[in-house]
Parts: sequence; C-alpha cells; structure tokens
Amino acid sequence: MPEARLHDGSTITIEVYGQGPDLLLPVKPQPAEGPLAEQMRQYGTDPALGQSLIRGLSDIVRVVAFDFEGHVMRTPQTTTLTPDNAACDLLAIADAAGAQRFAYYGYSWLAVLGLQLAIRTDRLSALVMGGFPPLDGPYKEMLTVTNATYEMTSGARSSQAPEESEWSEVGLALDQTRQFLTLYQALQHFDDRAAQEHLRCPRLCFAGSTDKIQYDIRWDNTLVDIASPIIRERSHLESLGWDVRILDGLDHIQAMQPTHVIPILRPWLSFLKRRSA
Repeated sequence: MPEARLHDGSTITIEVYGQGPDLLLPVKPQPAEGPLAEQMRQYGTDPALGQSLIRGLSDIVRVVAFDFEGHVMRTPQTTTLTPDNAACDLLAIADAAGAQRFAYYGYSWLAVLGLQLAIRTDRLSALVMGGFPPLDGPYKEMLTVTNATYEMTSGARSSQAPEESEWSEVGLALDQTRQFLTLYQALQHFDDRAAQEHLRCPRLCFAGSTDKIQYDIRWDNTLVDIASPIIRERSHLESLGWDVRILDGLDHIQAMQPTHVIPILRPWLSFLKRRSA
C-alpha cells in the first residue's frame, strides 16, 4: 500500500480500489470492531461506513481511500492543521496514489478541507461537500464550540453536563482539540462567497434538512446550523454551478450514512465519468 508524507513529517497509509477516474475519499477503509463499533451503532453510525462507501463506488471510480481523521487523532497536528497545510497534505496523498486529476468527497469538517483544496489547486475534477454549506458556513459557531471544548479539555471551563444529551460528551484529548481550534481560528477571515469565483470544477453539496446541532450551556448554547444556509441559498448555489441535494428529515449523523450517500454520489459521479469519456 502506498504512503504519503504529510507536512508534519508523519506518513499516512493509502488504499486504492477499482479503476476509472480518481476519487479521493478520506474514510477509514476497515470497519470498526468491538466496543467502538457498538458505540457507533448506538449513535446511528455504520461501523463499516468507509468500507461501505468504497464498495458502493469502486466499480465506477478508482477510490483513493485514507483515514485522514483517524490519522490526525493519532498524530495531532496541534498548531499546524491550517487550510494551507491540509491542502498540501491532500495533494501529497493524490501524488502518492498517482492521481494527477481527481474528484474529492468529504463530509463535515472534511468537506471544509475539500473547499479549501478546491480554491488552491486546478487538479480537482469534481468536488462534493456533504454536511457543510459552501455558502455562509458556520465558521464562527464552530470556533465557539471548538474553543469551549478546548477550555473544557484543559480544565479552564467546567465540563459538567447540566443534563445528558447526544452532545454531552467532550471525549477528546487536549492536543486533539487544539488542532481543530487551530483550523477554525485560521478560517475566521475566510470569505466563502468570494471563494466561489475560484471554483471551476463540477461540484455538489448535500445535507440533511434537520442538520442543526444545538449545544448546551457548556458550549455557550451555540447552534451550528448546517441545513439552513444550503436550503436558503439553494437557488443561488445552483446559479453558481453547484448541484444541491437536501435529504428530507435527516440530521447530521443520518445524512452521512452510506445508505443515503451512495444513491447521491453514484449517479452524479457516473455522469461525470461519461462526460469525461
């Protein structure tokens, strides 16, 4: 299996499946097992999410799979997880996989990285953003949430939950949290409206219609609203060249599951494949 060397000197393993146009897919190829798998099921997440996406797409594209999230959790990029460095890392992964031109699909914060990549390279053949809006993204809110999490992890803020909820657990180490604080601090002056003119490749965005995460008082009662900007700006996004899909009744976790993602990606990527043939 090929490996790519990232900006911090660490290496990440890459797995390649199928043939055809290249698709960079930042997912864990192997299913989770044991207690972690059970915990994922309780939250409504497929323990084999990455594997399911690979199986569902590798007959129409050459999937370049790499567990970027797992990598930065194991090897935190504490002060260097910036948009510039992330884009360089993704290009290094593409180079290691022999992908000169490639599509990219990322969900949530990995979609954020995809948009940052798209404005920094002309090598993208297509961009898919799931679970994060291309316009009016909640960068300020994500900084508030991430900063509060960092303060709780460091002990500067109480982490005692007023009541248990889906979002009651912090669950990250200090250096893991610090890297996401670095990322969202670097994105505070990012103008996603101005960025649109720099996007040239075909692009698709999608989200669940109920993708709104309400955090409790420990996170300053912050609402991270993913769905509303996409729903509100749908016509504008389409006029800018985006294909838009809204998944009715689904939240952030539900909309990332392969049973919903594959039916969106397969026809869209197949169309691109035919058009480029």
